[in-house]
Amino acid sequence: MKISNIKYQISNWEGGQSLFEVVVSLAISALVIVVLVSLVSNAVRNASYSKNNSLAAFYGQQATEWLRGQRDSNIAEFETNVLTPSWCLTDLQWTLSRACSLVDVIANTLFTRQVNFSISTVNGKSIVQADVIVSWEDSQGTHEVVNSTNYADWRQR
Repeated sequence: MKISNIKYQISNWEGGQSLFEVVVSLAISALVIVVLVSLVSNAVRNASYSKNNSLAAFYGQQATEWLRGQRDSNIAEFETNVLTPSWCLTDLQWTLSRACSLVDVIANTLFTRQVNFSISTVNGKSIVQADVIVSWEDSQGTHEVVNSTNYADWRQR
């Protein structure tokens, strides 16, 4: 075989990509893009949930501290108010003496904040358990953060 014939055969083999190669490369590219979009979507969803969970914990702690201040400033009024088992605390006031509905959100947020009271007596002292429930709803469903605290009249001995 002559060298010129070998050069001719090699030049014919270098003639470009076949349709099969193009389809395979497009399929691989599409797969990579789908995986990247899925990863980014999950990262955004997790970041959003994390932010909302932190805000809900903040609103729960805010209500817990407000209740502590109410107890310390006027124990008689506090004890009267906790006889109502549920309060909706949209603005940290004793105004909504009922469970929260979907429209009872904290101003300019997507969160509802409800406190449920239960009273028990231990060694002759009244103990008020307050469960502050901050909830929100998103595309993944309904979520809530619960903050439980016991309150007592610290002046009782």
